[in-house]
Amino acid sequence: MKSDFLLAIAQLAAERNLPKDLVFKAVEAALLSTYKKDDSTKRYNLSVGILPASGEIKVFSRKTVVESPTNTWHEIALSDAREIRKDVEIGETIDVEIHPPDARRIGVQTAKQVVMQRLREAEHEFIFGTFAHREGDILSGVIQRIDARQIIVDLGKAEGLLPMTEQVRAEHYRVGQRLMVFLVEVSQTNKGPRLLLSRTHPGLVRRLFELEVPEMSNGIVEVKSVAREPGSRTKIAVTARQDEIDPVGSCIGLRGIRIQNIINELQGEKVDVVQWHPDPNTFIASALSPAQVLRVETDPANAAAVVVVPDGQLSLAIGREGQNVRLAAKLTGWKIDIKSASVAEEEMAVRAAEEIALVGEIEEPAVEIEEEVVEEVIPVEAVLGEESRAPEGPQIRFAEDILPQAARERTMAEKSKKDLADAKPRGKKKAKRVKPVPDEIEDEIEVDVEP
Repeated sequence: MKSDFLLAIAQLAAERNLPKDLVFKAVEAALLSTYKKDDSTKRYNLSVGILPASGEIKVFSRKTVVESPTNTWHEIALSDAREIRKDVEIGETIDVEIHPPDARRIGVQTAKQVVMQRLREAEHEFIFGTFAHREGDILSGVIQRIDARQIIVDLGKAEGLLPMTEQVRAEHYRVGQRLMVFLVEVSQTNKGPRLLLSRTHPGLVRRLFELEVPEMSNGIVEVKSVAREPGSRTKIAVTARQDEIDPVGSCIGLRGIRIQNIINELQGEKVDVVQWHPDPNTFIASALSPAQVLRVETDPANAAAVVVVPDGQLSLAIGREGQNVRLAAKLTGWKIDIKSASVAEEEMAVRAAEEIALVGEIEEPAVEIEEEVVEEVIPVEAVLGEESRAPEGPQIRFAEDILPQAARERTMAEKSKKDLADAKPRGKKKAKRVKPVPDEIEDEIEVDVEP
């Protein structure tokens, strides 16, 4: 009978994937609940224990040691207590074994329900304690059931949920298929622990590399960032903590065996391994591989970069539907704008012309200072001689009217002299006659100045 009891506990522990000690505690709690509801034992301060070696059930009543007990349910005499334990003193508590009668049918049913409830609680606690610290880790499981909304994955000690949002559309799943899944979250619900799994998380690729590349598990090679579009393509940036180690070559492996194993686990998803660099220009150029990059211009304030590639490499740098540049932007954390070499040169020429025009507008325009023409007043005496002097009066106005005409005549004479000198060949200079003042002007002046 006892051996059958131990065998049943061992079988129950195996079915529930629980340790035997948890099953023993659950059965002890169930028996204690049963004895507490029995009329013959419910007034005792009971405790139940099961011997793991023999499976024998022990029921104890905890009593206080006194000189003369008044309540035999909770007290025991000192002399009786020292028969159980010799060093006991008054005021201490001691466990006294009792022999209750066999439980009735109702008690057995209660014990069964309590056992099942305790086992479920123990199972939930065990699962939560086992997987709570493994969040962000990779697990291996077998697809147990496929529903319209989710896939149930058997993880050995528990079951995980792979919802539709965490499934890769390009992948095909079937019952019994073994998968590597990423444990996103472990939460406690009313129905027990909930293990949320994923096949689209970038951490899945990171953990696969850590499993396949020993240098990563040893800490020699480090993964800096991962950018992934599940089912299509992934870019991963790695660096080495030792100068003599090639991080990219370590991830690829001999003849590409390591990277091929990862691609097979991802069911054909392409994986690009690039080397991380502290310089943003170099890192951005590497992230756009396999395209060649001519130069990179970065704007740290806005976390933006302009990449110039050869004309024939533009489509390769952008990728199909912009996938390559999109993954490079996620990998580096920079906003990337790609331009061909010809377009970049044209923009530079236009920009240079605009800068020159802008500089011309900013410069102060030259201020033209108009020279003030000062007309020289020539006295009448200098033009007509001393005879032209006349007394003051109304006649002076006529003399002033004649003065500008005389000045014009003199200026024309000087101009004619200069033109003549320029027209003649160089040689002996000849004196030029100055045009005299007309006679009629002199006659008119003489008439005017008569008294």
